[in-house]
Amino acid sequence: MPSLPFQALRCPLDGSALTRRDMSWRCEAGHSYDVAREGYVHLLPVQNKRSKDPGDSKEMVAARRHFLSAGYYAPIAQALAETLRAHSHGPLSCLDAGCGEGYYLREVQSTGMSLSILGLDISKWAVQAAAKSDKSSTWVVGSNANLPVVSGTLDCVLCLFGFPVYAEFARVMKTDGLLIQVDTGEQHLRELREVIYPSLKPPREGEAPLPEGFSLIDERALCFNIVLESREAIADLLAMTPHLYRASQAGRENAAALERLSLSIDVRIRCLRRSFG
Repeated sequence: MPSLPFQALRCPLDGSALTRRDMSWRCEAGHSYDVAREGYVHLLPVQNKRSKDPGDSKEMVAARRHFLSAGYYAPIAQALAETLRAHSHGPLSCLDAGCGEGYYLREVQSTGMSLSILGLDISKWAVQAAAKSDKSSTWVVGSNANLPVVSGTLDCVLCLFGFPVYAEFARVMKTDGLLIQVDTGEQHLRELREVIYPSLKPPREGEAPLPEGFSLIDERALCFNIVLESREAIADLLAMTPHLYRASQAGRENAAALERLSLSIDVRIRCLRRSFG
């Protein structure tokens, strides 16, 4: 089902609302941001970048696209859609804060929910890939630390394996808006980690604290197993995770030598409600 138009973008320079005019977004002060031919808009000012090309590289994005398109994480996408459907109703304005190449948003869209979608990522390559796959949603290069979204306009924010900035999430959400987070559990990809690291860190103790201004309304664990049957699939998984850079050369070589790998998938899905005006 195609997305509804998303109109609540704001200028990253002065915070005023942006209006779409042909192939650009403009604010009243005259700042203008062109829509790229792939269909996305770049709203991350140079002064807010920490590097020349922040976020996932072109190669990481390609690896993630190959891996996710094979359906290995389909149960996560299904659980996300079920959680969203269970705690919301009517047309929703929804931000995926750290959307990557758009896999989870596309899967949520396929359920038939009426959504006005904004996908945002700090990686130009990720947003470019997402925009190529879905022309009906709005795709933006931007940062969770300074969301280019008008305050109080979103029904829902998704943060999947990402970097939450709760104060910004609260700012852009409507009163009683939803925040759905998906994070890794203790056993997630344990078998891969055992291959690439000399030893594993002890698990974190205690539950993650609730962010200020939010209340917990639903929480679930999702655990299942997958089997990767090729070196290419194993390489794609490693390339789309932070483990690629954390592992030593020896650890990466150990992973590259594998032809088959059975893996534990362990994620936690938390649904929070914005609890202040």
